[in-house]
Amino acid sequence: MNNSKIPLQIEGVNATLYAGFWRRLGSILLDVIIMIPWIYILHSIQSISITAYYLTIPLALAFVFFYNIFLVKRFGGTPGKLALNIKILKLNGEDVTWREAVLRESVNILIALFTQAIIIYSLSQANDAHYRSLTFVERAEYLLALAPALFTINTWLSNVWVYSELVVLLTNKRRRSIHDFIAGTVVVNEKYVHKIRVYMSAGKNEQVNADTQF
Repeated sequence: MNNSKIPLQIEGVNATLYAGFWRRLGSILLDVIIMIPWIYILHSIQSISITAYYLTIPLALAFVFFYNIFLVKRFGGTPGKLALNIKILKLNGEDVTWREAVLRESVNILIALFTQAIIIYSLSQANDAHYRSLTFVERAEYLLALAPALFTINTWLSNVWVYSELVVLLTNKRRRSIHDFIAGTVVVNEKYVHKIRVYMSAGKNEQVNADTQF
C-alpha cells in the first residue's frame, strides 16, 4: 500500500469517497462550537491582568497541539470531523502518523506563533492598570492599537492562507486543501475506509508516479 494512491472511485461505490466542501466546513464549525468553553476560560484568565494573559499563551498553543495534532494522529481527525463521519488518511490509505499530523497543521502553527508574537509585543507596551479597567472589546482594541501594522499584516496573511485553501479544495478531484498536499493526506468519508483498504490491498490502486489526477 505504501507506493499507491487512493483512486478517485472504487468498484461498487457510486458516491464520492472524499469529504466535500460542506461536510468539511461543517466539521470546522462544529470544532469551533466544541472549543467555545475553552476559549471562554482563556478569555476569562486574560481579563485578570497582563501577567495572566502571558500565562495563557503557552496554554493556547498546547491546546492547538492537543486538538489539531494529537487527536488527528490518535483518531484520524478532530472531534468535529469524527462527529460528521469523515477521516484523515495518508494518500496511500494508511492511518496518519505524527509526521502527517504535524505537517497538516504546520502553516496554521506558524501563523499562530506569529499572532502570539504580536500579542506579546503589544502586551509588553501596555499599561496593566489601564488594561484591567477595560471591557473585553476595549482590551482587544487597546492591544490592536499598540501594533496596528503588525496586526494588519497578520490579518492579510491569515486571509490569504484561508482563501488559498478554499480555492485549492474546490479545484481538485480529491478535494484536497493545501495542507493535504503538504502532508500527503486526503479526507474521506469514514464509511468507505474499509472498502478503500480492501480495494487497494487487492492491487486495484493507482500508482503514485503514474497517477496524474490531483
